[in-house]
Amino acid sequence: MTRIERKDYINTLISLKDKKLIKILTGVRRSGKSTVLEMFCDHLKTINVSEDQIVFLNMEAIEYSKWLNDYEGLYYYIINQLNMSLPCYVFLDEVQQVKNFERLIDGLHIKKNIDVYITGSNALLLSGELGTLLTGRYISIHIQPFSFKEFLLTQKDNSRTDLQFAKYMDFGSLPGLYALPENSAMDYIREVINNIIQKDILVRNKWRNEEYFNKTTAFLFDSIGSIVSPKKITNTLKTINNISISHNTVDSYIKALVESFLFYKVKRYDLRGKGLLLTQEKYYTVDLGFKKHFLGQRSYKDLGHDLENIVYLELLRRGCQINIGKADNTEIDFVVKKRNGEQEYIQVAWTTKEQNTFEREVRPFELIKDFYRRILITTDIEPATTYKGIQKINIIDWLLE
Repeated sequence: MTRIERKDYINTLISLKDKKLIKILTGVRRSGKSTVLEMFCDHLKTINVSEDQIVFLNMEAIEYSKWLNDYEGLYYYIINQLNMSLPCYVFLDEVQQVKNFERLIDGLHIKKNIDVYITGSNALLLSGELGTLLTGRYISIHIQPFSFKEFLLTQKDNSRTDLQFAKYMDFGSLPGLYALPENSAMDYIREVINNIIQKDILVRNKWRNEEYFNKTTAFLFDSIGSIVSPKKITNTLKTINNISISHNTVDSYIKALVESFLFYKVKRYDLRGKGLLLTQEKYYTVDLGFKKHFLGQRSYKDLGHDLENIVYLELLRRGCQINIGKADNTEIDFVVKKRNGEQEYIQVAWTTKEQNTFEREVRPFELIKDFYRRILITTDIEPATTYKGIQKINIIDWLLE
C-alpha cells in the first residue's frame, strides 16, 4: 500500500523546524508516530539536508539495546555521527526505553546546532522528571490513528463512502491495518492491544492480576459515552462477575489506560454555573477496533455511542477543547471550543428520522441561552438542514468538511 502522507502533522513539524523547542510526539502505539517522523525526515532530505545531519534511532530495535542502560554512551554515539558545523536533526523513537532518557534529551537539546524530535507511547513521558526538566522548552504533538479522510486514501474504491464509513467503524483506524488483508485485521488489532497492555501498563506498573485489569478494561469499552466512576465499576464487577476489587485499584487501572492513550477522559461542564464538574466523567477510546477485540459481537449493541466516539476523536484532531455539557437534567454531548476561540455545541445520534427522537435530541439545545453554533450529527442520508438555528448534518459530510 502506498504510504499515506499525514499532511497536518508534517506541516506542523515543518513550522517548528529549527525552533529551539524539543518536539515530542505522543500517542498510542501504532498510531503512526514513527511514520510521521520518517516522513519529516524525507522532507528534510528534499530540502538538501544531508545524511550526516540526521540521526534516526528506534530505541525498541535490538541493535540499540546496548544503549538502554547507558544514556551517556548513547549521547556520544549520536554526537559522533553528526556534522556539528551544520544544523542537525536527532530523532529518537520510543525514547522512554532508555534509562535516564531525560538527561540524554536535555544534553542533546542544549547543543547549539541540534534540533531534537522524540516519540513516546505513554503520557508519563511528560508527567515526570522530563516535564519538570524541560518546562518551557518543549512542545507536545499528539498523533492519532487515521482520520476518515486519511482512511479513504487507503481504499481503492470510494464511490460508496457510506460503505467505507461502515468499514471504518468496524475495524478502526490503525494505520498499519490497511496494509494487510482484511482477514488479518483482528489478529493485528489483538497483537497491538496486547502489546500496549503488557508493555505500557502491566509490566510498567508491576501488576500481575491481568484478569481483573481486563475486566475493568472491557467495562470501560462497554461504557463508551456513558458516565463512569470507579465505584460503579467495582459494584458491577462484584454483582456480575463475583469479583472483589477496591475502588482505588479500579481507579489506578483507569488512570493507566488513559496514560497509555487507549482512552481519553472527558469532563462535564455545567452550562448554568459555567464551570467544570469534578465527578462523573465519560471515556472514549482511541480506536473502535480495540472495542471490537474486547467485546466481540456485543460491540455492535450501541452504535450511537460508537458514532459519538468518532466525533470526539475528530474534534481532537481539529485541535478543539472538549467537554460534556450539563444543562439542568439533560446533557449536550459535546461543548467545543475551537482553535480560533469560537464555541459550538454538538449532539450525536445514530438517526433522528422519527420525530420523537429528533425532538429528544434537540431539546437540550433549547436550554442554552447563548447564540453559539448548534450541530446535530447523524447517519441520516439527507441534505444538511436547519431547524430553529440547529444545523443537522450527516456524519460523513461533517468528517469530510
